[in-house]
Amino acid sequence: MPGRFGGDVSPQQAWQKLRENPAAVLIDVRTQAEWDDVGGPDLSSLGRPVFHVDWQGLSPAERAQKFAAEVFAHGVSPEQPVFLICRSGIRSRAAGEVLAGSGFQTFNIADGFEGKPAAGRRGWKAIGLPWTAHH
Repeated sequence: MPGRFGGDVSPQQAWQKLRENPAAVLIDVRTQAEWDDVGGPDLSSLGRPVFHVDWQGLSPAERAQKFAAEVFAHGVSPEQPVFLICRSGIRSRAAGEVLAGSGFQTFNIADGFEGKPAAGRRGWKAIGLPWTAHH
């Protein structure tokens, strides 16, 4: 089954799709330090985890193979829609494009968890979607 990068979605659109589709998955590609310092999205109200797969911790040469391997290791299959999030949507977009090359249907959460400062911070946390601190 060929993968497909479905492009950018807003945090609100991602939340709606995650609520509507129990098979949909959310992967946070930020570093452990970002996760610990800022917190992260919380899908516990939907009875699902948020998977953490660090994109920056992989060298550019490793990303295509190792990133997909880590996603598979979390039990995610190519049949599941995958939403990816980072701080502002840049790393998660790159990760989504790479993961689509491994057969997944992926979507980038364009404004990320925190949002882009110049854009008025419209990220997941700033607009009040469920999140948790990981201190």
